[in-house]
Amino acid sequence: MSERLMSKKKPAFPVNKKLDAYLEHYSRKIEIPIFYEDLLRFSGSIVVYDSNDEDTLWVRVYYSEFDRTEIDISLKKVYSILHSDGSDSIFPFLNVDAVDYCTFGNSKPFRIKVRNILNDNFTYFYVKRTDASRIYGLELEHMLSPYNLNFLVYGDTLIEEHIAGIPGDVFIKDFLPKCNESEKSQLAKEFVKFNERCMIRLLGDMRSYNYVIVPTHDFDHVVYKIRAIDFDQQCYEGKLKVYRPQFFKENYQMVMLVKEKLQRNSVDQYKIEERSIVAKRILSSGNRIKRLISIVKTDDISNDDNIVALSQHIYDLTGDINFRRCKTMGEVLALALDFVKRNYEDVSMKQIIENKINL
Repeated sequence: MSERLMSKKKPAFPVNKKLDAYLEHYSRKIEIPIFYEDLLRFSGSIVVYDSNDEDTLWVRVYYSEFDRTEIDISLKKVYSILHSDGSDSIFPFLNVDAVDYCTFGNSKPFRIKVRNILNDNFTYFYVKRTDASRIYGLELEHMLSPYNLNFLVYGDTLIEEHIAGIPGDVFIKDFLPKCNESEKSQLAKEFVKFNERCMIRLLGDMRSYNYVIVPTHDFDHVVYKIRAIDFDQQCYEGKLKVYRPQFFKENYQMVMLVKEKLQRNSVDQYKIEERSIVAKRILSSGNRIKRLISIVKTDDISNDDNIVALSQHIYDLTGDINFRRCKTMGEVLALALDFVKRNYEDVSMKQIIENKINL
């Protein structure tokens, strides 16, 4: 199913002048001392296996002695810019433990492991090629999801912070069978809300390995949340199903969980809740999201066939004729977000009027 839904390969789109100015205005564009291409100069690599001795599709790369010294210093600088004040004062306490290269997927990222040598705490960040689609996805996630994201763009290089959590495919295989009935019901609810959020903001390809499950201990139980970790497929594909995680075979067990644990009324309730939350975030984001949407509306981040197809699919779903007039994928996105916002405002105004009448 997944293969039929997705295009074989999505191209990377360049950052235009307007988006570049936007990134600089909001402190996303910062000069960094190393580029993606620099990390490609590795001398060799070894396969990275997981705890079950299975290939992770990542390889650990190594560099010549001369390159390694320069790369280590540069990566520590990037860490300092991303997580601290950008100064060199923390360098003596940092060690670059590993540089891993992913051989799977479109973005071919590098994963950098940085450890504090004083206490052995460590974190990751990612070095990727810049792609306008991904940047729009990251910004929309920052503004419209419950989570803030930290990333940097400089030239053709994108730096992303690590999003902690249990990969969805690992969770479904190893952890879901051990969850109690209450936890399964909660996970079903979160999957419905996650599914709705992805569709509203047109974030595609949320197969189980492109999101994480985040457990949080709260008093006497564990609260689970679902977070996207890959934003490569923002507003590109023409099939609406691509933007709904429920239609990927990798999420079959989560879909079955929803069917087993939630009644239709509950599913509808959670969808309305998520639409309302997204609408509130659109309203609270103010000029920032307006500026981003005005940029994406004129950007070239898909092809004509996909734009026509998605416009028709959303028209069929909403009945809003404006979708059929869209000329760019950004216009489709803008209308989708505006549709959600207008519905929320209409319902809110209706509630206010009814309350006044009741008074």
